[in-house]
Amino acid sequence: MHEVFQRLVNLMDSHQARYRVILHPAEGQSARVAEIRGTEPGQGAKAMLCSLKGTSDVYGLVILSGDHKLDMKKVGAALGGKKAQLVPAELARELTGCVIGAIPPLSFDPRIALIVDPPLIERYAEIAFNAGRLDASMVLDTQDYLRIARPLLLSVTQETEGVQVPTS
Repeated sequence: MHEVFQRLVNLMDSHQARYRVILHPAEGQSARVAEIRGTEPGQGAKAMLCSLKGTSDVYGLVILSGDHKLDMKKVGAALGGKKAQLVPAELARELTGCVIGAIPPLSFDPRIALIVDPPLIERYAEIAFNAGRLDASMVLDTQDYLRIARPLLLSVTQETEGVQVPTS
């Protein structure tokens, strides 16, 4: 049951990452988990497993700040198509070994591209996430996360109102 958690701990230790584990009651609300962890809601690395609409074998584990929302068209473009969709809970568990809400921001499956929305790593020195279990979190140094995970950095969130984002 806790295989992913142990795999994460072993991975962090083998890379001499700066992290801490927080055991807590299982909680489904991001804001409440952030309060328990002593972190900001935006520091939470929300992991959303998506697939390209119309296909069954193109997956992306998209990581974004807990206070942002995904733009499925941007995710679809990142995966090489038009639009993405969230995978069903059963498939997410099959591919990651975790229930929805416990998926960490790392991919252990070569079929799953790891995509991180840049504001998460630009705004915070540490990121926080559920560590393969709903009752355990990790708070990990952002630079160590980037070094270990080696994600694609792509903007995949909805634009926030009132903020002008330059396009190139």
